[in-house]
Amino acid sequence: MRTAIDANIISSIWSREPTAEKIVEQLGKARQEGVLLISPFAFAELLAHPKMTAGDVHSFLDATGVVIDYKLEEKIWSIAGLRYARYAARRRQATGEGPCRIPADFLIGAHALVQAERLLTLDPKRYNQDFPELRLL
Repeated sequence: MRTAIDANIISSIWSREPTAEKIVEQLGKARQEGVLLISPFAFAELLAHPKMTAGDVHSFLDATGVVIDYKLEEKIWSIAGLRYARYAARRRQATGEGPCRIPADFLIGAHALVQAERLLTLDPKRYNQDFPELRLL
C-alpha cells in the first residue's frame, strides 16, 4: 500500500504540535503497510519550514523512509487543474472573490489520487471536498 503524505503531517511533527505523537504513530503504521511518499510540491513546502534546513529535510526523509516521488505524469496535472478550476468557480459563485487556496494543494491531492492508495493529511475537509474519491487517513 502506498501512502502519500501531506506536508502538514511532517511540519506538525517538526513543530511539536500536540498531535505530533499520534501522527508519528500513524506514520509508523502506514510505513509497516507499505511505501511512504510525498509529492515534489509537499517537498517544496517542507523546505520552507522555519526550523529546518534543506539538509534537515533530506535527513528526516531518509531516516523515515519517505520517498520524494518526482514522477508527475500528465494525468496528475490535468486532474489538479480541473479540480482547481471547479474550486475557483465555486468560490467565485459563493463569495464573488477569486481562489484563496493555492494550486499546490490540488497537485498534492491529484498526486495522491494517481500515485498512491491514500493520503495522510491534517486537512481532511479540504481534500474530501475536492477529491471525494481519495481515501484519507
